[in-house]
Amino acid sequence: MARYLLSIYQPDGDQPPPEVLDPIMAKLAALNDEMRAAGAWVFAAGLFPPSTATVVRSRDGDTLLTDGPFAEGKEHLGGFTVIEAADLDEALGWAGRLAAITTLPVEVRPVAG
Repeated sequence: MARYLLSIYQPDGDQPPPEVLDPIMAKLAALNDEMRAAGAWVFAAGLFPPSTATVVRSRDGDTLLTDGPFAEGKEHLGGFTVIEAADLDEALGWAGRLAAITTLPVEVRPVAG
């Protein structure tokens, strides 16, 4: 079994209202339960907005801190799930279901090591 990172990208801006977001979160919880039952789920987390980020760099022995996201864009990493899957096709299957529930793009990457 290999591990895969399923990165969920969401548009910048306000969250959807509860009447839109609550049903999505309920379906997401059910999918996470299904992944757990299948032995695929390793870890998942949502992230606070990019405005809460701090970028840390090391330059010439000094640590430099910058508020905000490293890259500017119209979407950002909103959350992620780490899964174990037999192969890329299985990981893509879980990612497809995740994308259908969230209505957001999901990037799939194998975890090194």
